[in-house]
Amino acid sequence: MKPSIVVIGAGPAGVMASIKAAHSGKGVVLIEQNSFIGKKLLLTGKGRGNITNMAGQESFLNYFNKNALFLRDAFRKFFNKELCDFFTSRGLRLKTERQNRVFPESDMAADVVKVLEKSLDNKNIELILNTKVTDILVENSTVTGVVLDSHRKIIVKKVILATGGVSFPRTGSTGDGFRLVKKLSHKVTQLRPGLVALVSKDKWVRSLQGLTLKNVKVIFSQKNKRVESCVGELLFTHFGISGPLVLDLSNRVNSWLDTQGVSATIDLKPGLRKEQLESKFLRETNGKKEIKSFLRLLLPLRLVDVFIYRCNLDPHKKISQITKKERQAIVNLLKALDFKIVSTLGLDKGMVTCGGVSLKEIDPRTMQSKLINGLYFAGEIIDVDAVSGGYNLQAAFSTGFLAGESASSG
Repeated sequence: MKPSIVVIGAGPAGVMASIKAAHSGKGVVLIEQNSFIGKKLLLTGKGRGNITNMAGQESFLNYFNKNALFLRDAFRKFFNKELCDFFTSRGLRLKTERQNRVFPESDMAADVVKVLEKSLDNKNIELILNTKVTDILVENSTVTGVVLDSHRKIIVKKVILATGGVSFPRTGSTGDGFRLVKKLSHKVTQLRPGLVALVSKDKWVRSLQGLTLKNVKVIFSQKNKRVESCVGELLFTHFGISGPLVLDLSNRVNSWLDTQGVSATIDLKPGLRKEQLESKFLRETNGKKEIKSFLRLLLPLRLVDVFIYRCNLDPHKKISQITKKERQAIVNLLKALDFKIVSTLGLDKGMVTCGGVSLKEIDPRTMQSKLINGLYFAGEIIDVDAVSGGYNLQAAFSTGFLAGESASSG
């Protein structure tokens, strides 16, 4: 069949776009620079394949860091229920876990990719692997085809760009799509790493490398800006902090780092008020117990030395001997263990890319470019991003579905 549509990128957005367009009877050429499809998809959910989240649409949109309203049309067309039906109708059994996260029952992202591979086995789809698109051909602001790195030209009037971002370049997200659209005078907003670990120069933070804190809160602030996590898990690293709480707020923090550092505080006892913590000290009946021994009842062992240092305490001082000022210093630190964030890790270390093709230049009803007739966008190349939990992947599938439907309708 003579191709009508070229899809560039065989991640979740590109594959869904190809399947939807081919289902409409159009000839599709899907081009992927890797030797197989869905390479980055294999990493989602720590390799378990967190394909979506079953939150309601309004709640779902709240988990995007900005530009969420742009996705309304795509979600109306194809949302979490439709995505789950897509996979279950093809034999993949799913399960919903805490926080409404959806995984394959096998806990293997590879099983998700297998379903997508099988769905591409369609007479209307030609899959070309190990190949790059080097140019999108345009005349009079209208797509006329693409050029491959083999110098082959494919003449089509519709191109769907689903090349992903620039995070995890080893998976194929090397920024090629951004270079292609810039040639066509499309604006690409500033690219930043998303869902990324944060860097601190505080020596005591780095000294805690490998320590995981559970059931804590983290708060980030800068002047009149403030964001607070839920209760969860945080990890100290050799460069700063990571873990679920940090990654989910990192996109927000990253946007504040242009001007100055960001203050971070950890609430080590979010379930207790300061007054309750002070009462713990006052109720301690064994006055001969050393402060260091008492702190071991409240903190991981490696944090005890940090508290001794930060509060300038004599570790061998008896509980009965500590002053009110010392007691309050310990309580304050339990509720607000503070340090500075100076940067994030690089773009290549982010799980997602923040920034992308400007939404001002994309029609949200079709995913078509407002500058180039016949050019469509889908997935991470678009300037939308969310916290972890299946939200980003759903956005990729949904925008891919809409782009495939729109490109095949003309």
